[in-house]
Amino acid sequence: MTTLVKTDLAEPVGSRQDLVDYLARGARPQEDWGIGAEMEKLVVDAETGEAASVDRVETLLQNLEGLGLWRGLREEGRLVALMGETSSLTLEPGGQLELSGRLCPDIHCSNADFIGHIRQIVGKARPLGLCFLGLGVQPFTPLEKIAWVPKARYQVMGPYMARTGDMGQRMMKQSASLQVNLDYSDEADCMMKLRISLALSPLFYALFANSPLMDGHPTGFLSTRGEIWSRTDPDRTGLLPKMFRPDAGYSTYVEYALDVPMYFILRGGQFINLTARRFPFRRYLEEGFEGQRATLADWDLHLSTLFPEARLRPQIEIRSADALPPRMTLAVAALSKGLLYDAAALQEIWSLLADQDEETRNELYRQASRLGLKTPMGKRTLRELALDALAIARGGLERQQKRNRQGRDEGIYLDEIQEIAEEGVTLAEKLLSRWKGTRKEKMAVLMEHCGFGT
Repeated sequence: MTTLVKTDLAEPVGSRQDLVDYLARGARPQEDWGIGAEMEKLVVDAETGEAASVDRVETLLQNLEGLGLWRGLREEGRLVALMGETSSLTLEPGGQLELSGRLCPDIHCSNADFIGHIRQIVGKARPLGLCFLGLGVQPFTPLEKIAWVPKARYQVMGPYMARTGDMGQRMMKQSASLQVNLDYSDEADCMMKLRISLALSPLFYALFANSPLMDGHPTGFLSTRGEIWSRTDPDRTGLLPKMFRPDAGYSTYVEYALDVPMYFILRGGQFINLTARRFPFRRYLEEGFEGQRATLADWDLHLSTLFPEARLRPQIEIRSADALPPRMTLAVAALSKGLLYDAAALQEIWSLLADQDEETRNELYRQASRLGLKTPMGKRTLRELALDALAIARGGLERQQKRNRQGRDEGIYLDEIQEIAEEGVTLAEKLLSRWKGTRKEKMAVLMEHCGFGT
């Protein structure tokens, strides 16, 4: 999801400055800032917990389309997405279902959107014998038994992912996450928010760790999804160390993006595959490809295929949280908004992160998925950082004064995750402590832990 009105994208790119200007166009005055939440869910068989087949998920979409609230989007006759006036429902590569919610002025609005979404999908899924899990990785079904959703872009990305790391296809077909989209007012504000978001990614992996299982067994990680991402594609994932330089700006991100190999370009509704050789956007900008020249639409598409822990599309997208149980889903947005949309909170959280060097950030990043809130951070742990961050975020949300009908501010969406930080025990650890018995018993535990509509 993006809050930028993307006009004139067919225009050719005349110079590198056009690419920088494209990011600058994403800036918005503070009074126009919004919050966007993208929520992925695993779709599974209600009895066995196995990943639902593509055909069954497509039937679910067809039934939702029949409500008359969505417009179906098809590829080669197969229904792969539903488009609404302000939001969309799309299928991820392995049949995961993602809601890209509308741009909202506050999280109360996002919550209302989410509640309505859950009611719709649960009501249509039950007759099909399907249910939804707010979990970061498919708990039972192995990779080779999950079919690809028939989208042309996945036909390019899938084989390429098999060459760039040993878990790229697992990322595509077995994982589910939550993303938050945030605005910025100018270049300086953008860079501050982006580097804080990157620096906070170990905390987000630890605090929201909710994927300790894969292929039916514990993996040794609390966020297996975090480990999967670290082994997906080093060209387009990670912490972007150059963004931490004091002089970093839009051009720094552009330089990073220019050197990432391209997947494809889109012409006449068809994807042109560029993965047969390393073909970075920089080369495409200079040389073109088989008579095609770079356009802003190509640049926009390329930006959507970069997967660092926080990215510019051109809004800031925070990407480090596992999918969560419904009651906790908006905690990611609340924490992000509380820390980054209040000037005092922004400075306060940065004061806790500014002294970290690249080695420290990388070590936290490596350890957080395995150790969760127990990850050492100097003389402290990520649990202590989590408690500090939650307190700062609550202050930021209180000052933003966005209240619901009961007069409560957005800090209410942090209450469930507050308990996790205070106990120092992640969702993943709670799930592991109950992981025993028959498949039926395990499925009951999963539904209680993270099921939708229970």
